[in-house]
Amino acid sequence: MAATDTEPVTSVFTWDVKPGRERDFEEWAEGLHEVATRFPGHRGATWLRAEGSRHRYYTVVNFADQERLDRWLASDERADWIGRVRGIAEEHRQDTTGMETWFSLPGESVPPPSKLKMIVVTFCAVYPIALLLQAFVTPLTEAWPLPVRALTFPLLVIPVLTLFVMPVLSRAFRRWLYPVGRTHRPAKPGR
Repeated sequence: MAATDTEPVTSVFTWDVKPGRERDFEEWAEGLHEVATRFPGHRGATWLRAEGSRHRYYTVVNFADQERLDRWLASDERADWIGRVRGIAEEHRQDTTGMETWFSLPGESVPPPSKLKMIVVTFCAVYPIALLLQAFVTPLTEAWPLPVRALTFPLLVIPVLTLFVMPVLSRAFRRWLYPVGRTHRPAKPGR
């Protein structure tokens, strides 16, 4: 598959660190990150420590595409570094779809809602916007060439959804999307 046909991919790793080994883990994480940055397709990683828990860390890893992420995850270099953290921390991985950014809660680090819940809330956002566009914008663009008319929908909908509608809906549906007891405020990264 050509590089232009691929989509970025994100994985979230949770690290449960043994009490008293936080400094060892942070030094290990710096080394792992340095090695990962040399891998093709690496687009960055964010390390966070959960507030209220000195022993839980999160890593959000971004690669240019799934194939490059898989190469990193299966690499001998990563396996070597994972071997070094045994006895210090335990790793858990969660892949994301990319829509989770629409469902984030400012200042909080939580598992994403189920895909079904994301679909329901996204439908509630897109349907009224699609109706408004069909009623008021589509008639104005009938004479335009099809590719330009088709471009109108995503150019209008994506910014409106991302900047305005989805943040409001994710807060309005917060209790349904994120049942009580699942949210944790992250601490500022660092020591």
